[in-house]
Amino acid sequence: MLSHRRSRLIVVGAVSVALAAGIAASATASPDTASAGKSKPTVVLVHGAWADASSWDGVTKRLQADGYTVVAPANPLRGLSSDAKYLSDYLKTVKGPVVLAGHSYGGAVITNAAAGNSNVKGLVYIAAFAPDEGESASALGAKFPGSHLSDDPTAQVPTSLNAVPFTQADGSFGVDLYIKPDKYRDVFLSNSLGTKNAAALAAAQRPITPQALGEPSGTPAWKTIPSWYLIASNDNTLPPAAQKYMADRAHSRTVKVDAPHAATVTNPGAVTNLIEKAAAGR
Repeated sequence: MLSHRRSRLIVVGAVSVALAAGIAASATASPDTASAGKSKPTVVLVHGAWADASSWDGVTKRLQADGYTVVAPANPLRGLSSDAKYLSDYLKTVKGPVVLAGHSYGGAVITNAAAGNSNVKGLVYIAAFAPDEGESASALGAKFPGSHLSDDPTAQVPTSLNAVPFTQADGSFGVDLYIKPDKYRDVFLSNSLGTKNAAALAAAQRPITPQALGEPSGTPAWKTIPSWYLIASNDNTLPPAAQKYMADRAHSRTVKVDAPHAATVTNPGAVTNLIEKAAAGR
């Protein structure tokens, strides 16, 4: 009985060693081997505030059907510099050329995260912030009229948002900003989805901190990396005039689509087309 048990332990140990060796070999495979046979860039999709990676689902399915490798990592939404550092580190795990797409606040994140990364061949902004150095998302959003985030420009917290306090790991207090459920369909979707679908999206929204929206941006990657921009002409969150201003300044190849701020949800076909143009360098 004892001999049988020892034999089983020896077999289990041998299998464990073999698995560990296999994982290590896979992790240390050369980039040329890992990317062999790939002719298309990897598409990295970055969501913004009041959404999550699932907001890209329609785009992801279309890109995958067209043969692209797609990843949509979580955006922490805690602070611009820390969010950008998180994405920058994530991009180091992606082998080969990359097309980086950002929606809304995700545009500010890709603007910072792509700086200095030679693998990033194109930046795609979807109704997104494309700040210059020293600019914040909050300032750019207020630069032109038309946003429904607040009907009182003097309010400390935009009137369409709920400020929810929380205790941080170090014991200090923080604040998360959510769109009020009864405002979500108008602000984020421009009433383009039915009330039930809008309510489901509002319930699952991910909040952002005021620090993330107010933190000044660093050196913008769009000054050295080609960019594409989708202007959502029916946007009640980030005014279309602000989007055009940023797209023109970045010399982005631009399309205008009759879409709300959540264009990735409502107009995935148009978003996919622009990303594929960027992937082809057109």
